[in-house]
Amino acid sequence: QVQLVESGGGLVQPGGSLRLSCAASGRIISISAMGWYRQAPGKQRELVARISWGGSTNYADSVKGRFTISRDNAKNTVYLQMTSLKPEDTAVYYCNADHIVGYTRDNYWGQGTQVTVSS
Repeated sequence: QVQLVESGGGLVQPGGSLRLSCAASGRIISISAMGWYRQAPGKQRELVARISWGGSTNYADSVKGRFTISRDNAKNTVYLQMTSLKPEDTAVYYCNADHIVGYTRDNYWGQGTQVTVSS
C-alpha cells in the first residue's frame, strides 16, 4: 500500500505564488508517473500537470507558462510550483501516482489540499 500526503496549500492573493509538495510513502517498489489534478466546486476533477519518472512533463493549457511540475525520485516526492495565480485556480489539488510492481500498475490519490486565490 502506498500513501500520498500533500502539503503547501493555502490562501494567496491573485498574482501570488504557492508551492505544493506530495510525498509518497509505504511499501514502495517503484513510482512511475506522478501528477497533480484539481477539482473546483461543481466541476469535474481535471489534470493540471503530470511528470514521468524520467522527467517528461505535460500541462493543462490553462496553466502552461505559470505552473511547473518537478520531482525528486530519491524522495518519491513531486512538487508543483504555481505562479501568477488566478482566482480560477481555486480548487482542491490532488496528488496522483502510479505504483509499479512487476507487471501490475496501481494508481493512488492523496487526500487533497485546498488552494484559494482571492483578494
